[in-house]
This record gives sequence, structure tokens and C-alpha cells, in this order.
Amino acid sequence: MSDALTLPAEARERAGKGVSRQLRREGRVPAVIYGGKEEPTMIHVESKELVRQLGTGHFMNSIVEIELGGKKIRTLPKDVSLHPVTDRPEHVDFLRMTKGGKIEVSVPVVFLNEEASPGLKKGGVLNVVRHELELVCENDKIPGEIEIDVTGKDVGDSIHISEVTLPEGSVSAITDRDFTIATLVAPSALKKAEGAEAAEGEEVDADEVEATEQDGDEGEEAAEGGEE
Repeated sequence: MSDALTLPAEARERAGKGVSRQLRREGRVPAVIYGGKEEPTMIHVESKELVRQLGTGHFMNSIVEIELGGKKIRTLPKDVSLHPVTDRPEHVDFLRMTKGGKIEVSVPVVFLNEEASPGLKKGGVLNVVRHELELVCENDKIPGEIEIDVTGKDVGDSIHISEVTLPEGSVSAITDRDFTIATLVAPSALKKAEGAEAAEGEEVDADEVEATEQDGDEGEEAAEGGEE
């Protein structure tokens, strides 16, 4: 999990569209903290600071400590509503983190020891199927990334979730199948796949040209018939 972020906030006494619009005009974004068997806490945060943290690229995968009334509330961002035109944040949902609780998160995958993979050394390509893993983790044990060792992997090999040793306190959120995370493929296999896609595109273009020519021939025949 990325290092915790800190986000100052102020309490929001009232809800409603009118109040929310007024807050946005003042450069604030309405938000709510829920969960943990407590009543939802309505807050608002500074728009500029929220946009800055969103711009880091890891806001949704970070623990965010909300500073409210001299206290810090550990949360995890669950949803950010954006304006459909400007993409400015309009509302944020934060999930309150409690001791001993569990949460579902997306954790990025990192591949190690690529130089020790025979398949990659002879020109193979690591085709990553899942760049992130959906995990159920304990609140205080959320990993920043999942490391996968590709030592000894050759062309044609696949890496499944069953081969990955997950950190203590974490399990896969997907339990009904042994899904693939990555495969090692030969460059020729990739070229063939790309060639097949290109060929399909050419066939579609050829069909369109043929249809256009037929339409043109029919038009000419109709014109000739009219002249007669």
C-alpha cells in the first residue's frame, strides 16, 4: 500500500444539493466518512488539495488520514464523483478503517528477476493479463504491491494466482477459479496475432470497397436504363 496521505477536513453540518453547490463555489468538495459501525460523518475538503492528491495516481490505493477537529481518522477512498464536463471532483466517499477489520483493495503487481527467465532471455515477451490483483486484506496489513518471481519461466509458461505467495493477512478476492496473471509468449506469436487482426481489418475494407463498387455499377446501370 502507498504511504498514508493526510487530508485536512471540516465538519459539514447539513447535507443537500444547495449546500453542496455552495461549498463547491467556495472551493470545497463535500465528502462523507462511513463504515466501522458508526454513523456517517459529513465533511468537506479543499478542492485544490484533493485534486493534487488525485494527481499522484495512487490516491484510490492509499490510506488517507482525515484530519478533523484535532483528530485523525484512518480511511480508504472508495469513490470520487467527477463533473461530467470539467472532471473536477464533486463528492468523495471514504471508508472508515477499524482495527481488525478487512477490506477489498486493488494492489499492483511487480515482476522480479526477469533476467533469470530463460523465456525472456531468448526474446520472449511477458504478456501481463492482470496488472492489479483484487485482494481482501486486514486493515493494518494492506500491501503496497505484490511481487511475482519469474525465475525459470520459459516461453509458453503461465503464471496463475495459485503460484503467488500473498502477504500475511491477504487473500484473493476471486476464489472460484485459478486465474492467469501473466503468460510468456514468443515474439512470433504476438506478430501472428497482430497480423491476424490486420488481415481482418483488410477483409472488412475489401468488403466495403466491393460493396461500394457494386453500388456504383447499379447506379450506372440505372442511369443507362434511364437514358434509354
